[in-house]
Amino acid sequence: MNRIVLVGRLTRDPELRVTQSGVSVARFTVAVDRPFASQSGERGTDFIDVVVWRRQAETVGAYMKKGRLVAVEGRLQVRSYQAADGQKRRAWEVIGDRVEFLDRGPDSAARVPSAEEPPFPEPGDDGESTFGDEIDVGEPF
Repeated sequence: MNRIVLVGRLTRDPELRVTQSGVSVARFTVAVDRPFASQSGERGTDFIDVVVWRRQAETVGAYMKKGRLVAVEGRLQVRSYQAADGQKRRAWEVIGDRVEFLDRGPDSAARVPSAEEPPFPEPGDDGESTFGDEIDVGEPF
Protein backbone atom coordinates (compact mmCIF):
# COMPACT_ATOMS: atom_id res chain seq x y z
CA MET A 1 0.00 0.00 0.00
CA ASN A 2 1.35 3.42 -0.94
CA ARG A 3 -0.77 6.19 0.67
CA ILE A 4 0.40 9.47 2.14
CA VAL A 5 -1.52 12.18 3.95
CA LEU A 6 0.20 15.52 4.56
CA VAL A 7 -0.97 18.63 6.38
CA GLY A 8 1.17 21.74 6.05
CA ARG A 9 1.66 25.13 4.48
CA LEU A 10 2.71 26.00 0.94
CA THR A 11 6.27 27.35 0.79
CA ARG A 12 5.60 29.29 -2.43
CA ASP A 13 2.84 29.79 -5.00
CA PRO A 14 2.12 26.66 -7.07
CA GLU A 15 3.62 26.43 -10.57
CA LEU A 16 0.79 25.63 -13.00
CA ARG A 17 1.75 24.39 -16.47
CA VAL A 18 0.12 22.60 -19.38
CA THR A 19 1.81 19.63 -21.06
CA GLN A 20 2.20 19.41 -24.85
CA SER A 21 -0.83 17.11 -24.88
CA GLY A 22 -2.92 19.75 -23.08
CA VAL A 23 -2.99 18.23 -19.57
CA SER A 24 -2.69 20.64 -16.61
CA VAL A 25 -0.03 19.92 -13.98
CA ALA A 26 0.79 21.91 -10.83
CA ARG A 27 3.85 21.58 -8.61
CA PHE A 28 4.23 22.96 -5.11
CA THR A 29 6.07 22.28 -1.87
CA VAL A 30 4.41 21.70 1.50
CA ALA A 31 6.21 22.44 4.77
CA VAL A 32 5.15 19.79 7.30
CA ASP A 33 6.14 20.11 10.96
CA ARG A 34 7.51 17.00 12.62
CA PRO A 35 5.38 15.72 15.52
CA PHE A 36 8.26 15.74 18.01
CA ALA A 37 10.78 18.24 19.33
CA SER A 38 14.53 17.83 19.62
CA GLN A 39 16.30 17.86 22.98
CA SER A 40 16.68 21.63 22.59
CA GLY A 41 12.90 21.96 22.18
CA GLU A 42 12.96 22.79 18.46
CA ARG A 43 10.59 21.10 16.03
CA GLY A 44 11.93 20.12 12.66
CA THR A 45 10.14 20.70 9.37
CA ASP A 46 10.11 18.57 6.23
CA PHE A 47 9.67 20.18 2.82
CA ILE A 48 7.80 17.79 0.55
CA ASP A 49 7.31 18.25 -3.19
CA VAL A 50 3.79 17.60 -4.48
CA VAL A 51 2.50 17.18 -8.04
CA VAL A 52 -1.19 17.28 -8.98
CA TRP A 53 -2.76 16.77 -12.38
CA ARG A 54 -5.78 17.83 -14.47
CA ARG A 55 -8.70 19.54 -12.72
CA GLN A 56 -7.00 19.33 -9.31
CA ALA A 57 -3.99 21.17 -10.79
CA GLU A 58 -6.21 23.92 -12.20
CA THR A 59 -7.95 24.39 -8.84
CA VAL A 60 -4.67 24.50 -6.91
CA GLY A 61 -3.16 26.94 -9.43
CA ALA A 62 -6.16 29.24 -9.22
CA TYR A 63 -6.76 29.35 -5.46
CA MET A 64 -3.64 28.36 -3.53
CA LYS A 65 -0.95 30.82 -2.53
CA LYS A 66 2.20 30.77 -0.42
CA GLY A 67 1.43 30.24 3.27
CA ARG A 68 -1.98 28.59 2.81
CA LEU A 69 -2.72 25.54 4.96
CA VAL A 70 -3.52 22.40 2.92
CA ALA A 71 -4.11 18.69 3.30
CA VAL A 72 -2.78 16.47 0.52
CA GLU A 73 -3.67 12.83 0.03
CA GLY A 74 -1.76 10.80 -2.52
CA ARG A 75 1.07 8.37 -3.15
CA LEU A 76 4.85 8.58 -3.00
CA GLN A 77 6.66 8.35 -6.33
CA VAL A 78 10.39 8.11 -6.93
CA ARG A 79 11.77 8.99 -10.33
CA SER A 80 15.30 8.91 -11.67
CA TYR A 81 16.87 11.39 -14.05
CA GLN A 82 20.26 12.49 -15.29
CA ALA A 83 21.33 15.94 -14.07
CA ALA A 84 23.12 18.50 -16.25
CA ASP A 85 26.45 17.45 -14.68
CA GLY A 86 25.89 13.86 -15.86
CA GLN A 87 25.13 12.46 -12.41
CA LYS A 88 22.15 10.15 -11.97
CA ARG A 89 19.68 11.66 -9.48
CA ARG A 90 16.46 10.60 -7.81
CA ALA A 91 13.48 12.78 -6.99
CA TRP A 92 10.93 11.87 -4.31
CA GLU A 93 7.53 13.52 -4.69
CA VAL A 94 3.94 12.98 -3.68
CA ILE A 95 1.45 12.56 -6.52
CA GLY A 96 -1.61 14.21 -5.01
CA ASP A 97 -4.99 12.62 -5.66
CA ARG A 98 -6.81 15.07 -3.43
CA VAL A 99 -5.98 18.51 -2.07
CA GLU A 100 -8.14 20.22 0.54
CA PHE A 101 -7.87 23.86 1.54
CA LEU A 102 -7.82 24.03 5.34
CA ASP A 103 -7.91 27.78 5.87
CA ARG A 104 -9.58 30.74 4.25
CA GLY A 105 -7.61 32.91 1.91
CA PRO A 106 -7.34 36.65 2.53
CA ASP A 107 -9.98 37.37 -0.13
CA SER A 108 -12.57 35.05 1.43
CA ALA A 109 -12.20 36.20 5.04
CA ALA A 110 -15.03 38.07 6.66
CA ARG A 111 -14.68 41.84 6.49
CA VAL A 112 -13.30 43.30 9.71
CA PRO A 113 -14.55 46.77 10.67
CA SER A 114 -11.95 49.52 10.69
CA ALA A 115 -10.91 51.21 13.92
CA GLU A 116 -13.09 54.23 13.07
CA GLU A 117 -16.16 52.08 12.33
CA PRO A 118 -17.98 50.47 15.28
CA PRO A 119 -18.69 46.74 14.78
CA PHE A 120 -22.41 47.26 15.51
CA PRO A 121 -24.66 50.29 14.93
CA GLU A 122 -25.02 52.62 17.87
CA PRO A 123 -28.42 52.32 19.61
CA GLY A 124 -31.05 54.42 17.91
CA ASP A 125 -28.92 55.28 14.85
CA ASP A 126 -31.44 53.77 12.43
CA GLY A 127 -34.61 55.05 14.08
CA GLU A 128 -35.71 51.51 14.89
CA SER A 129 -36.03 50.04 18.35
CA THR A 130 -32.74 49.55 20.10
CA PHE A 131 -31.29 46.39 21.56
CA GLY A 132 -32.65 45.80 25.04
CA ASP A 133 -36.08 47.41 24.53
CA GLU A 134 -38.86 45.57 26.33
CA ILE A 135 -41.49 43.87 24.23
CA ASP A 136 -44.81 42.34 25.27
CA VAL A 137 -44.92 38.61 24.53
CA GLY A 138 -48.42 38.09 25.94
CA GLU A 139 -49.56 35.62 28.54
CA PRO A 140 -47.46 32.54 29.32
CA PHE A 141 -48.86 29.18 28.17
